[in-house]
Amino acid sequence: MKMNKIDESKYSIPTRLIYGQSPAAQWDYSHHVIPPLTASSTFRLGSADRGARGFTDFSLPPSPGQDTIYIYDRFGEPTSDMLQHALATAEEKESAVTFATGMAAVHAAACFALNPNSEIISHTTVYGCTYSLFTNWLPKFGTKVHFCDMTDPKSFLALVNENTRVLYLESPVNPNLELIDTEAIIAEVKEINAKRIEENKIITVFDNTFSTPFCQRPGKHGVDVIVHSLTKGLCGFGTDMGGVVITDQKYQDALIRFRKDFGGTLSPTAAWHILVYGVSTLSLRIPKQQANAQKVAEFLASHPLVEKVRYPGLPSFPQYDLAKRLLRDYNDEFAPGFMIYFTLKGQNPEHSKALGEQMMNYIAERAYTITLAVSLGQLRTLIEHPGSMTHISYSASQQIALGIDPGGIRLAVGIEQAQDIIADLNTALEQLAGTI
Repeated sequence: MKMNKIDESKYSIPTRLIYGQSPAAQWDYSHHVIPPLTASSTFRLGSADRGARGFTDFSLPPSPGQDTIYIYDRFGEPTSDMLQHALATAEEKESAVTFATGMAAVHAAACFALNPNSEIISHTTVYGCTYSLFTNWLPKFGTKVHFCDMTDPKSFLALVNENTRVLYLESPVNPNLELIDTEAIIAEVKEINAKRIEENKIITVFDNTFSTPFCQRPGKHGVDVIVHSLTKGLCGFGTDMGGVVITDQKYQDALIRFRKDFGGTLSPTAAWHILVYGVSTLSLRIPKQQANAQKVAEFLASHPLVEKVRYPGLPSFPQYDLAKRLLRDYNDEFAPGFMIYFTLKGQNPEHSKALGEQMMNYIAERAYTITLAVSLGQLRTLIEHPGSMTHISYSASQQIALGIDPGGIRLAVGIEQAQDIIADLNTALEQLAGTI
């Protein structure tokens, strides 16, 4: 049976994330309801000429009337390619390139367009491993990375010079949920780029892992390159690791070549799980997690033992108006996400930190609906202490300067019933009452 091509663009994005391309150009699965899983690391070529064309054109889309020529997994393979199409659709961009992990994707996104002597400007607070990449590794290879507080959209201008090639953003910021005014920053970058030739233009890179494409799509504000850890909300089930760089077609060639030469290839099995289970259920999972997070944040904000709560859905959030402008779902409704950052009341930061550790130890041993673990975006609610875990790359003084309270607790809310999560949190807080 030969399927007729259907214009999927007239359907909503949540529906397209279930059905994919019609039919998928990478794989004829007209008799399959679910896309098949490939299990070959190398592919039959049929002729030397086909092999030559495959090695020449592996990073380019096939010409009209030609099929995709697959060579070897690192160059590309059908299951990952179908996932790439779905992820580009989710972010409303043209192209996506998958990687084995989120950090492999961050590395590629930040570095694929660098030239000799290129420099990067980054927001001061980023994911701990990204910070480590920027401070421990890239300088060894001659790449300077400058940091500034981009909550002020003009703060980076003083650091821009002729070598500036990448502006690296993360919003909401991990872990304190600080927001960056993407629209204002892009306006500044456009003014700079108007005076530069193409190969010297500043490329904006944006880590959208915390929000997922359901809650915001920075490409709509003019961001060039979007990076995700697929391990988090896009996988959703905590079963597979992966990363993706989503961008315009013009950058796809360089990104696929980067993956080919540096490795970091996503396995077909992981790609299949994320495609079939993760991406297709994104619009079901995130609204439930988000509704839970709103109720949990309101509970925490009203609790006498909690010093402060940062959640974009609370009117008390310092950047609430900005959150309502930037964090929008596919129906253009406010989408504050499922991440919460809160601090316990203490006599000083060290006391607050000790209380947080005490609370998390209690949760690790006795809570049913909350798990002490890193990562986020899973069906289960996860709790962790950034100061001593995910952001240990920052010193204590750096953490305080960057708004990362040493006693701050990060909560990634899952799909359990909200009252059950709240009950476990309340019990954990009650056992602290005698120590405050």
